[in-house]
Amino acid sequence: MRDLTLVFDLDGTLIDTAPDLIRATNHVIVGDGLEPMPPEALRPWISYGARRLIEVALSARGANRSTDQVDTLLAGFLNHYEHNIAIESRAFAGLERVLDTATAAGARLAVCTNKREHLSRILLTELGLAQRFAAIAGRDTFPVCKPHPDHLLGAIRLAGGDPARAVMVGDSDVDVATAKAARLPVIAVTFGYTSIPIAELAADAVIDHYDEFLPALAGILR
Repeated sequence: MRDLTLVFDLDGTLIDTAPDLIRATNHVIVGDGLEPMPPEALRPWISYGARRLIEVALSARGANRSTDQVDTLLAGFLNHYEHNIAIESRAFAGLERVLDTATAAGARLAVCTNKREHLSRILLTELGLAQRFAAIAGRDTFPVCKPHPDHLLGAIRLAGGDPARAVMVGDSDVDVATAKAARLPVIAVTFGYTSIPIAELAADAVIDHYDEFLPALAGILR
């Protein structure tokens, strides 16, 4: 694994952030006079960002809102979320062992997420994980974000890595599409957030738990 760069998506890949993201969504739509959404209705849309969560909730409740009104709801979401970012969010089981093993074997670790960079840093710091990553690239770190390949390639270079020696890890069609656009292998996890079944995305490997990660990575590297 020496000189390999492992690039992880954040929400649904590194961290189970669904409870806090869903709480922030319901906070703003209830404040707008609507009924809260059940978690299972919002969970598949988490990988598409906060605005999409709000739009999905509004649509489900039959509420038409202008762009300016959605912008106001988004600002309220981001404020609430920033101050309640790690109430229930936790690293997925087995993750830290994988990170420790990869680092000990000489790999670089990076994050490539469509969550805003400052929120990503706050979350990972709150959970004691930020220092493990050589780079944390959010949706606003570069002029482009996933699924544009330059977001992923930029994260690799920011970590001091070489795109020719890198693997993406993600949980959604956005992550798989980004890796394919960058011509990198991708490991997909089944425990994240996606509106499309992982089995349909043609990732190079699929895992159900981080206990399966190292064998899957070894298979890709062979």
